[in-house]
Amino acid sequence: MLETFGLCLLFGGFAGILAGMFGIGGGMVLVPFFVWLFNRQGVAAELNMIMAVATSLATIIVTAAAAIVAHHRRGAVLWDIVAYLAPTVFAGAVLGSLIAEYLPAVMLKTIFACFLIYAALQMAFHFQPGARDLQRNPLLLRTAGMAIGVISAILGIGGGTLTAPFLTRCRFPIRNAVAIASTCGLPIAIAGTLGYILLGWNKTGLPAGSAGYVYLPAFFGIVITSSLLAPVGAMLAQSLPTLALKRYFSVLLLVAAIKLLW
Repeated sequence: MLETFGLCLLFGGFAGILAGMFGIGGGMVLVPFFVWLFNRQGVAAELNMIMAVATSLATIIVTAAAAIVAHHRRGAVLWDIVAYLAPTVFAGAVLGSLIAEYLPAVMLKTIFACFLIYAALQMAFHFQPGARDLQRNPLLLRTAGMAIGVISAILGIGGGTLTAPFLTRCRFPIRNAVAIASTCGLPIAIAGTLGYILLGWNKTGLPAGSAGYVYLPAFFGIVITSSLLAPVGAMLAQSLPTLALKRYFSVLLLVAAIKLLW
């Protein structure tokens, strides 16, 4: 357990720097890391992926809360839009955790690997969604929120990779789209984490230190260093060629996807 905590302290710093530099959610890099970590610990194959997803979502509670404070101070969060999205992303995340519980481990890995490939291509080629006249449609916002919540809980992500492009297509300025997406990451993370804790509470075969499917030593190790080093990544983003670095990082995501599929 101590070794796991130490490895998570190290990787949490790396994940925090990446999050600060590229504005990505932790789940994209944390889930593959947790899969490797739990394999190394000898966690049963059928539990490995769902534990990785659940523990990743738990860490996002902390990072999303910090992001909300930062965006709110800059006046970038449009709280009326959050009010439309938050209840449905919360409900969607609860539903997503229920779906993930019954998905075979291989299918869950395949779904996440396909998401990594999508994210890697988006990052490498800097895809920008076109705008559409959908900005103030409450039904669309609520429907999209439900879908984003479901997918995010299944993948163990905060939803920013999905929410921000959707809001950009709805003609929200990118500054507001990112802030709203970060804010909606909190209800996704809370709902998904609670769902995974309850679903895994009486599950046999989980390692000591687990709360349901959430592995607490990994959770604490990640959040301690990721929250400390995310501001360092944000500072580096001002001085380093982030567009070129994003392309290198996209290769890393593709490798992780291929490894999961393999």
